[in-house]
Amino acid sequence: MAAAGDSGRAGGGQGPAAGLPPPGRPPAGDLRSVLITSVLNLERLELDLFRGRHHWVPATQRLFGGQIVGQALVAAARAVTRDEQVHSLHCYFVRAGDPKVPVLYEVERTRTGRSFSVRSVKAIQHGKPIFTCQASFQLSQLSPVQHQFTMPAVPPPEELLTQEELIQKFLQNPNLAERYRKHLNKIQAEDVPIDIKPVNPPDIFCSEPQEPKQLFWVRARGYIGETDMKVHCCVAAYISDYAFLGTALLPHRQYHIRFMVSLDHSMWFHAPFRADHWMLYECESPWAGGCRGLVQGRLWRRDGVLAVTCAQEGVIRVGQTPKQSKL
Repeated sequence: MAAAGDSGRAGGGQGPAAGLPPPGRPPAGDLRSVLITSVLNLERLELDLFRGRHHWVPATQRLFGGQIVGQALVAAARAVTRDEQVHSLHCYFVRAGDPKVPVLYEVERTRTGRSFSVRSVKAIQHGKPIFTCQASFQLSQLSPVQHQFTMPAVPPPEELLTQEELIQKFLQNPNLAERYRKHLNKIQAEDVPIDIKPVNPPDIFCSEPQEPKQLFWVRARGYIGETDMKVHCCVAAYISDYAFLGTALLPHRQYHIRFMVSLDHSMWFHAPFRADHWMLYECESPWAGGCRGLVQGRLWRRDGVLAVTCAQEGVIRVGQTPKQSKL
């Protein structure tokens, strides 16, 4: 993990763009991240046609949106040169993904310019698009015009409990209602390839409204190492969708969620980073209404550099009657 002040930069390896990291042994006792060896390791069928498979499927039995975004970015990145780096992507989820079949990713080389290139990606299942994405890539350019917000002051990840440890703590409460115990056990059993440490975890026994903001440290589980920066961007795309839309529900915790899915997802990449090093994910929801919620997020490197900005809108439908007590 990166120490405070570590640049978190990913160096330039010699492997294929957005492919696997160059061969080499990871640190002793560590394993390559499953996000690289499996989830984001697409099978090339034709020059611009790829097949992706699934690692973790949420309890909703719909494909995880972050997986589709990450895999689509892998496909797009394989259609540009190594020197071009992704600076933004804009996506729409148009149909629910089927976890029982692979996803095909069809890339269109929309434009190749001297400084910027655009690649359009269509994700297909059962002969129909389930997702569309446009990603823009740029050759490195220096500019004196630079500024950024200031990273929030929070405890370092070493001082915080992981999501698994927090759930275990909740499960030790003998008064926890059985239906919520089953729900937490189900979450505990999920094989999510992300390490998460909430900064201010919500009290699951409280249904009082909270400010629509949350902070947590995140990183890819396992080792990725220094490689093409596009690899780390693809991993960050996967990570960015996890628990993101839930930020919009914090002021409305008294309601039972009937339906919640992402409609779109956008990302802007600002500075090099290591997705297998801890980054602070700052999430907030400025608005919700009309059965939709808007969330915005920032991924910060440990040294205070703003690495990624995210935004998403999703459908949120709740029951009209407040939830029962968890105790």
